[in-house]
Amino acid sequence: MNTLNKDYTKMPGHWVLASLGKKVLRPGGIGLTRKMLEHLNIHDTDQVIEFAPGLGITARMTLSRSPHSYIAIEQNEQAAQTVQSYLSGDRRSVIIGNVEQVPLPDRSATVVYGEAMLTMQAPVQKERIIQEAARLLKPGGRYGIHEMSLAPGDIDPALRKQVCKDLAQVIRVNVAPLTAGEWMQLLENNGFNVLSVQTAPMHLLHFGRLVQDEGWRGVAKMVRNLLKNRTALKRVLQMRRQFVKHASQLQAISIVAEYAPAININH
Repeated sequence: MNTLNKDYTKMPGHWVLASLGKKVLRPGGIGLTRKMLEHLNIHDTDQVIEFAPGLGITARMTLSRSPHSYIAIEQNEQAAQTVQSYLSGDRRSVIIGNVEQVPLPDRSATVVYGEAMLTMQAPVQKERIIQEAARLLKPGGRYGIHEMSLAPGDIDPALRKQVCKDLAQVIRVNVAPLTAGEWMQLLENNGFNVLSVQTAPMHLLHFGRLVQDEGWRGVAKMVRNLLKNRTALKRVLQMRRQFVKHASQLQAISIVAEYAPAININH
Protein backbone atom coordinates (compact mmCIF):
# COMPACT_ATOMS: atom_id res chain seq x y z
CA MET A 1 0.00 0.00 0.00
CA ASN A 2 1.33 3.41 -0.95
CA THR A 3 1.98 5.41 2.22
CA LEU A 4 3.13 8.62 0.58
CA ASN A 5 -0.18 10.15 -0.52
CA LYS A 6 -2.24 9.85 2.64
CA ASP A 7 -3.27 12.43 5.20
CA TYR A 8 -1.83 10.88 8.32
CA THR A 9 -2.88 13.81 10.48
CA LYS A 10 -6.59 12.88 10.24
CA MET A 11 -6.66 9.16 9.51
CA PRO A 12 -8.05 6.91 12.30
CA GLY A 13 -5.22 5.18 14.14
CA HIS A 14 -6.07 1.62 13.07
CA TRP A 15 -6.02 2.62 9.40
CA VAL A 16 -2.69 4.42 9.89
CA LEU A 17 -1.23 1.16 11.14
CA ALA A 18 -2.91 -0.88 8.39
CA SER A 19 -1.58 1.41 5.66
CA LEU A 20 1.93 0.98 7.06
CA GLY A 21 1.63 -2.78 6.71
CA LYS A 22 0.36 -3.85 10.14
CA LYS A 23 -2.02 -6.77 9.69
CA VAL A 24 -3.01 -7.60 13.29
CA LEU A 25 -5.01 -4.67 14.67
CA ARG A 26 -6.55 -6.31 17.74
CA PRO A 27 -5.70 -4.92 21.20
CA GLY A 28 -4.61 -8.29 22.59
CA GLY A 29 -2.79 -9.35 19.44
CA ILE A 30 -2.98 -12.65 17.63
CA GLY A 31 -2.55 -14.51 20.93
CA LEU A 32 -5.80 -13.24 22.45
CA THR A 33 -7.62 -13.82 19.16
CA ARG A 34 -6.48 -17.46 19.26
CA LYS A 35 -7.82 -17.80 22.80
CA MET A 36 -11.15 -16.32 21.75
CA LEU A 37 -11.43 -18.80 18.88
CA GLU A 38 -10.48 -21.69 21.15
CA HIS A 39 -13.32 -20.82 23.53
CA LEU A 40 -15.76 -20.28 20.66
CA ASN A 41 -14.90 -23.86 19.64
CA ILE A 42 -15.92 -23.45 15.99
CA HIS A 43 -16.43 -26.73 14.14
CA ASP A 44 -17.89 -28.04 10.89
CA THR A 45 -21.55 -27.70 11.88
CA ASP A 46 -21.31 -24.05 12.94
CA GLN A 47 -22.92 -21.14 11.12
CA VAL A 48 -20.52 -18.26 11.78
CA ILE A 49 -21.09 -14.52 11.44
CA GLU A 50 -18.16 -12.14 11.93
CA PHE A 51 -18.80 -8.48 12.67
CA ALA A 52 -16.35 -5.99 11.08
CA PRO A 53 -13.57 -8.38 10.00
CA GLY A 54 -11.25 -5.55 8.94
CA LEU A 55 -8.23 -7.02 7.15
CA GLY A 56 -9.53 -10.55 7.57
CA ILE A 57 -6.81 -12.09 9.74
CA THR A 58 -9.34 -13.70 12.10
CA ALA A 59 -11.53 -14.63 9.14
CA ARG A 60 -8.73 -16.79 7.76
CA MET A 61 -8.21 -18.44 11.14
CA THR A 62 -11.94 -19.16 11.37
CA LEU A 63 -12.11 -20.56 7.84
CA SER A 64 -9.25 -22.93 8.66
CA ARG A 65 -11.69 -24.56 11.12
CA SER A 66 -14.05 -25.38 8.21
CA PRO A 67 -17.34 -24.04 9.60
CA HIS A 68 -20.55 -25.04 7.84
CA SER A 69 -21.00 -21.40 6.77
CA TYR A 70 -19.24 -18.05 7.22
CA ILE A 71 -20.66 -14.57 6.64
CA ALA A 72 -18.73 -11.35 7.27
CA ILE A 73 -20.54 -8.06 7.89
CA GLU A 74 -18.23 -5.19 6.91
CA GLN A 75 -19.06 -1.52 6.36
CA ASN A 76 -15.76 -0.54 4.70
CA GLU A 77 -15.83 -1.54 1.04
CA GLN A 78 -12.06 -1.87 0.71
CA ALA A 79 -11.89 -4.13 3.77
CA ALA A 80 -14.83 -6.13 2.42
CA GLN A 81 -12.95 -6.73 -0.83
CA THR A 82 -9.91 -7.91 1.11
CA VAL A 83 -11.95 -10.42 3.09
CA GLN A 84 -13.78 -11.54 -0.07
CA SER A 85 -10.40 -12.45 -1.59
CA TYR A 86 -9.95 -15.03 1.19
CA LEU A 87 -13.25 -16.76 0.52
CA SER A 88 -13.80 -19.70 -1.77
CA GLY A 89 -16.41 -22.41 -2.04
CA ASP A 90 -20.04 -22.48 -1.01
CA ARG A 91 -21.57 -20.78 2.02
CA ARG A 92 -18.82 -18.15 2.34
CA SER A 93 -19.75 -14.51 1.75
CA VAL A 94 -19.26 -10.87 2.70
CA ILE A 95 -22.15 -8.46 3.18
CA ILE A 96 -21.40 -4.74 3.04
CA GLY A 97 -23.52 -3.35 5.82
CA ASN A 98 -23.90 -2.03 9.34
CA VAL A 99 -23.53 -4.47 12.24
CA GLU A 100 -26.33 -2.65 14.08
CA GLN A 101 -28.79 -3.76 11.36
CA VAL A 102 -27.62 -6.98 9.76
CA PRO A 103 -29.76 -8.00 6.75
CA LEU A 104 -30.11 -11.61 7.90
CA PRO A 105 -33.04 -13.37 9.60
CA ASP A 106 -33.29 -14.12 13.31
CA ARG A 107 -31.44 -17.21 14.57
CA SER A 108 -29.13 -17.33 11.54
CA ALA A 109 -25.98 -18.30 13.46
CA THR A 110 -24.51 -20.57 16.08
CA VAL A 111 -21.43 -18.34 16.46
CA VAL A 112 -21.09 -14.55 16.23
CA TYR A 113 -17.94 -12.62 17.07
CA GLY A 114 -16.39 -9.18 16.61
CA GLU A 115 -13.08 -7.62 17.58
CA ALA A 116 -11.78 -4.08 18.22
CA MET A 117 -15.15 -2.58 17.39
CA LEU A 118 -17.33 -2.09 20.45
CA THR A 119 -14.64 -0.04 22.22
CA MET A 120 -15.09 2.75 19.68
CA GLN A 121 -18.87 2.90 20.05
CA ALA A 122 -21.01 5.04 22.34
CA PRO A 123 -23.05 3.17 24.98
CA VAL A 124 -26.22 3.06 22.89
CA GLN A 125 -24.31 1.64 19.89
CA LYS A 126 -22.59 -0.96 22.08
CA GLU A 127 -26.02 -2.08 23.26
CA ARG A 128 -27.47 -2.22 19.74
CA ILE A 129 -24.59 -4.30 18.38
CA ILE A 130 -24.81 -6.80 21.23
CA GLN A 131 -28.58 -6.97 20.81
CA GLU A 132 -28.06 -7.67 17.11
CA ALA A 133 -25.71 -10.52 17.98
CA ALA A 134 -28.39 -11.89 20.31
CA ARG A 135 -31.02 -11.62 17.56
CA LEU A 136 -28.86 -13.53 15.10
CA LEU A 137 -27.86 -16.32 17.47
CA LYS A 138 -29.74 -19.50 18.08
CA PRO A 139 -30.29 -20.31 21.77
CA GLY A 140 -27.09 -21.86 23.07
CA GLY A 141 -25.03 -20.08 20.41
CA ARG A 142 -21.72 -18.44 21.31
CA TYR A 143 -20.74 -14.78 21.07
CA GLY A 144 -17.13 -13.64 21.28
CA ILE A 145 -15.70 -10.15 21.73
CA HIS A 146 -12.09 -8.90 21.83
CA GLU A 147 -11.82 -5.31 23.01
CA MET A 148 -9.95 -2.79 25.14
CA SER A 149 -10.71 -2.82 28.84
CA LEU A 150 -10.10 -0.44 31.74
CA ALA A 151 -8.49 -1.45 35.02
CA PRO A 152 -8.97 -1.63 37.89
CA GLY A 153 -12.70 -2.32 38.16
CA ASP A 154 -13.16 0.72 40.41
CA ILE A 155 -11.06 3.08 38.28
CA ASP A 156 -11.36 6.71 39.36
CA PRO A 157 -13.93 8.49 37.11
CA ALA A 158 -11.59 11.45 36.50
CA LEU A 159 -8.75 9.13 35.46
CA ARG A 160 -11.14 7.19 33.24
CA LYS A 161 -12.17 10.39 31.50
CA GLN A 162 -8.53 11.39 30.98
CA VAL A 163 -7.57 8.01 29.55
CA CYS A 164 -10.42 8.14 27.03
CA LYS A 165 -9.61 11.74 26.10
CA ASP A 166 -5.91 10.98 25.58
CA LEU A 167 -6.65 7.95 23.42
CA ALA A 168 -9.27 9.76 21.33
CA GLN A 169 -6.79 12.55 20.59
CA VAL A 170 -4.13 10.23 19.19
CA ILE A 171 -6.37 7.59 17.58
CA ARG A 172 -8.69 10.23 16.04
CA VAL A 173 -11.83 8.29 16.95
CA ASN A 174 -13.90 8.24 20.11
CA VAL A 175 -12.73 5.56 22.52
CA ALA A 176 -14.93 4.24 25.33
CA PRO A 177 -13.51 1.03 26.82
CA LEU A 178 -15.29 -0.59 29.77
CA THR A 179 -13.97 -2.41 32.82
CA ALA A 180 -14.06 -6.21 32.71
CA GLY A 181 -17.05 -6.20 35.04
CA GLU A 182 -18.90 -3.69 32.86
CA TRP A 183 -18.28 -5.72 29.70
CA MET A 184 -19.61 -8.84 31.42
CA GLN A 185 -22.63 -6.98 32.79
CA LEU A 186 -23.45 -5.59 29.35
CA LEU A 187 -23.50 -9.09 27.91
CA GLU A 188 -25.53 -10.51 30.78
CA ASN A 189 -28.06 -7.69 30.46
CA ASN A 190 -28.71 -8.80 26.88
CA GLY A 191 -29.35 -12.49 27.44
CA PHE A 192 -25.84 -13.93 27.62
CA ASN A 193 -24.12 -16.15 30.17
CA VAL A 194 -20.38 -15.51 30.32
CA LEU A 195 -18.35 -18.67 29.66
CA SER A 196 -14.79 -17.35 29.65
CA VAL A 197 -12.84 -14.15 30.26
CA GLN A 198 -9.27 -13.75 29.02
CA THR A 199 -7.05 -10.67 29.35
CA ALA A 200 -3.69 -9.53 27.96
CA PRO A 201 -1.55 -6.40 28.29
CA MET A 202 -2.34 -3.56 25.90
CA HIS A 203 0.96 -3.98 24.05
CA LEU A 204 -0.26 -3.32 20.51
CA LEU A 205 2.83 -1.22 19.66
CA HIS A 206 5.42 -2.88 21.90
CA PHE A 207 8.28 -4.39 19.92
CA GLY A 208 7.82 -7.90 21.27
CA ARG A 209 4.12 -7.92 20.42
CA LEU A 210 4.85 -6.50 16.96
CA VAL A 211 7.22 -9.38 16.23
CA GLN A 212 4.76 -11.91 17.63
CA ASP A 213 1.88 -10.53 15.53
CA GLU A 214 3.63 -9.49 12.32
CA GLY A 215 6.82 -11.54 12.19
CA TRP A 216 10.27 -10.06 11.55
CA ARG A 217 9.52 -9.45 7.87
CA GLY A 218 6.29 -7.62 8.70
CA VAL A 219 8.03 -5.43 11.29
CA ALA A 220 10.76 -4.59 8.79
CA LYS A 221 8.14 -3.54 6.25
CA MET A 222 6.46 -1.28 8.80
CA VAL A 223 9.78 0.33 9.73
CA ARG A 224 10.61 1.00 6.08
CA ASN A 225 7.23 2.64 5.54
CA LEU A 226 7.55 4.71 8.72
CA LEU A 227 10.95 6.01 7.66
CA LYS A 228 9.42 7.26 4.40
CA ASN A 229 6.81 9.37 6.16
CA ARG A 230 7.58 11.54 9.17
CA THR A 231 3.90 12.38 9.77
CA ALA A 232 2.99 8.70 10.00
CA LEU A 233 5.94 8.12 12.33
CA LYS A 234 4.78 10.97 14.56
CA ARG A 235 1.26 9.51 14.76
CA VAL A 236 2.51 6.03 15.66
CA LEU A 237 4.84 7.39 18.35
CA GLN A 238 1.99 9.48 19.79
CA MET A 239 -0.22 6.39 20.03
CA ARG A 240 2.54 4.34 21.61
CA ARG A 241 3.27 7.05 24.20
CA GLN A 242 -0.36 7.05 25.33
CA PHE A 243 -0.48 3.25 25.53
CA VAL A 244 2.66 3.34 27.70
CA LYS A 245 1.41 6.28 29.79
CA HIS A 246 -1.82 4.46 30.61
CA ALA A 247 -0.40 0.94 30.78
CA SER A 248 -1.80 0.47 34.29
CA GLN A 249 -5.30 1.45 33.19
CA LEU A 250 -5.50 -0.36 29.85
CA GLN A 251 -5.65 -4.01 28.95
CA ALA A 252 -7.10 -6.19 26.23
CA ILE A 253 -10.00 -8.48 27.03
CA SER A 254 -11.77 -11.33 25.28
CA ILE A 255 -15.09 -12.67 26.52
CA VAL A 256 -17.00 -15.63 25.13
CA ALA A 257 -20.63 -15.92 26.22
CA GLU A 258 -23.54 -18.23 25.51
CA TYR A 259 -26.87 -16.87 24.33
CA ALA A 260 -29.45 -18.01 26.86
CA PRO A 261 -32.68 -16.03 26.39
CA ALA A 262 -35.02 -15.92 29.34
CA ILE A 263 -38.08 -18.12 29.00
CA ASN A 264 -41.37 -16.28 29.29
CA ILE A 265 -43.50 -18.53 31.53
CA ASN A 266 -46.68 -16.78 30.39
CA HIS A 267 -46.42 -18.23 26.90
